[in-house]
Amino acid sequence: MLIKSTVFNGGSLHYCPPGKSVSMGKIFHLADKTAWQKAQRTGKYFGSANDAADGFMHFSTREQVRESAAKHRRGVRDLLLLEVDAVALGDALRWEAARGGQLFPHLYAPLSVADVIAVHELPLGDDGLHHFPALDA
Repeated sequence: MLIKSTVFNGGSLHYCPPGKSVSMGKIFHLADKTAWQKAQRTGKYFGSANDAADGFMHFSTREQVRESAAKHRRGVRDLLLLEVDAVALGDALRWEAARGGQLFPHLYAPLSVADVIAVHELPLGDDGLHHFPALDA
């Protein structure tokens, strides 16, 4: 699903600035392994301390996630990549301008473990950067 400008979709409002568009496919979240293990027991994932401080859970697109990891999680061990179907998140997902005016997906609710399509371990390289698996569109 592609969203341009302000679009009503199934009763939900997704905002995207004029002249921009976003693809409502898979989105990605960088999660601490211990927090994810707790979420698997409770059924809900609440994100990181930074997410809580910002009031929403940070996600990235396939094109953004490597840069986000390098900028915000460089050198962090036991990091997981959560792959999520953006459409399943409904009204709680908003696309908002952030780094360099890019639109990033932000989730304003806990993430249900059931909405996670796949979980990938992100091994840490000697340079402090994470090694990513191939990510399908």
